Parts: sequence; C-alpha cells; structure tokens
Amino acid sequence: MATKTDYYDILGISKSASADEIKKAYRKQALEWHPDRHKDDKEAAEKRFKEINEAYQVLSDPQKRAAFDQYGSAAFTPGGAPGGNPFAGFGGQGGPFTYTYTSGGENPFGNMNFGDPFDIFESFFGGGSPFGRSKAQQTPRYSMTINFMEAIKGVSKEVSIGGKKRKIKIPAGIYEGARISFGDFTLSINIKPDKLFERQDDDIYVSMGIPFSLAVLGGEIEVPTVEGDIKLRIRPGTQSGTMMRLRERGVAHLHGRGRGDEYVRLNVLVPEKLNKEQKNLIEEMKENEL
Repeated sequence: MATKTDYYDILGISKSASADEIKKAYRKQALEWHPDRHKDDKEAAEKRFKEINEAYQVLSDPQKRAAFDQYGSAAFTPGGAPGGNPFAGFGGQGGPFTYTYTSGGENPFGNMNFGDPFDIFESFFGGGSPFGRSKAQQTPRYSMTINFMEAIKGVSKEVSIGGKKRKIKIPAGIYEGARISFGDFTLSINIKPDKLFERQDDDIYVSMGIPFSLAVLGGEIEVPTVEGDIKLRIRPGTQSGTMMRLRERGVAHLHGRGRGDEYVRLNVLVPEKLNKEQKNLIEEMKENEL
C-alpha cells in the first residue's frame, strides 16, 4: 500500500532533498498555510499547517526520516517498525473485511507527540510570527486535556476563564494539538492515549488475541469499536498478524461527512500446555504437513 501520509509530498520536495532544502520548503509552506493568512477557511488551514509541521519534524530529524523512508507513516504508529510494516498490503478480497499477513515488531516512535505546530513555527522564526501581532495572537490561549473517547465522540465542558464559568463544546473527531477559537479566547486540545485503541488520522487500530483453535477452524469473535462491540467472522486458517478492516468504524471526520475505518490486528494465541490427546492431534497435523 502507498504511504498514507507522504511528508515529502506535503513539503513539495523530492526524497533526495538536503537538510537545507527541507528547511526552505518548510518555511515556504508554513508561511503560505499559516491560519492568519486564511481567515476565510481557518479550520482547513490549521489542519494543513499541522501536517506541514509534522512533515518538517520527521524529515528534519535523520533518525525519524530514515524510519519514514523505510516504513512510511506507519513508522510512527505502534507496531509499525521495525520488523516489517503491519499496515501494508490491504485489499483484494472484497466484503466488509480485508486480510493481510505480516510480521510483528515494536515501534520506537509509537504514540509520537508532534507538539504544538504554532510553537514550532514561532521557534523556527525566532520566537514570533512574521505576520505581526494578529488578533488571534492577542487573544488569550489556554489548553485542555480530554480523554480519548471524548475526542472521538465530542464533549461539552464547563471551564473557568477569567474568573467566569463558561460552557464550551468540543466537536467529535477533534485531533491532538487542534486549536478552537471561542471568540475571546483560544483553546488548544491535548488528548490522553487509550489503553485499547490507537488512532492514526481518522482511523482506529486495535489488537485482539484469538485462540489457536479459532484461527484454525474459523468462527466468530466480538471486537471493540469506538461505538461498541461487534461480531467479527474469522475465516479458517487465519494467520497471526492478520489485519482486518472494518469500514467506517473509525473516527467521524472533523470537516465533512463520513468516518475513518477500524483495523483489527489478530494475534493467534498458541497454547503453552497440551494434554496427551491434544499433542497427538498436533503430531497428526505435523505428519500430514510433511
């Protein structure tokens, strides 16, 4: 599968670009897409601005750039690197689910925090915006931490701003580092990670262990989604590491209609202890494989 997020394409540079070319490209793109220059469509500009800053953070760091060159954006999600890209190879079998066979491996960049893109921008330009003190910059800025499911489904919160209580609404699908303007103040959103679900853009990833017998014979399991558990059919002969795609079971798109997908990684649980009858059955299987 092609890289989901192509940081080279975002900055408009080739894969052989030098460090100086990366800096120049970031400067050009960041200035062009700074939200202060797109007041008619600020939300879309902020999203693009965030992507540009992520691209610069990855490509300006030799280690992160090398990981991206080898694994793509999956290098920065749990299980994406090293030892193979677990999110590659989707497609080709039709139906609501998609299977693929991959190897495992830990990801040293999993859950990487790309930080506040506006702070990165100001740091790059020597501590200030080249556009001067805009109204947005004069507005007080606060931050709020919400949990994973609040970010997925949206939430209303009561906050104290300047000694006054305010009720604010966080929209469903909000992403880490997003800024929301409430007129007299701006709110930056931080999201706590979830123990079960991982998020990449608007897609959700979850790992499930299945019994060896179920992997061999097939059957059904219940898998969690952000909207509740659903039944999932497991085909006979499913391999450990298989990824299954659940269409539109991910995060609601913040801008526009529709949802992302959910990807379920199936890990086959091999029994550690077998009784005599079970061992004989495995021996039979072994002989038939020869």
